[in-house]
Amino acid sequence: MKNFNIILAVLGGALAGAAVGLLFAPNKGSDTRTKIKEYLKAHGIKLKHDELEELASQIEAELTNKTE
Repeated sequence: MKNFNIILAVLGGALAGAAVGLLFAPNKGSDTRTKIKEYLKAHGIKLKHDELEELASQIEAELTNKTE
């Protein structure tokens, strides 16, 4: 169980880091999302545009809630 918690913590940290990177990225959001979709597709993960938008919104909401 301890290993599972460590794995979850690492994944959560990676996700939060990626989200912060997206928020402060110098590129347009649409360009960044396209690059993310291409990266995920290259690694066998397929997301529809709506799913990617929903994921980005969830990450933004999580970050907003944690900073308040």
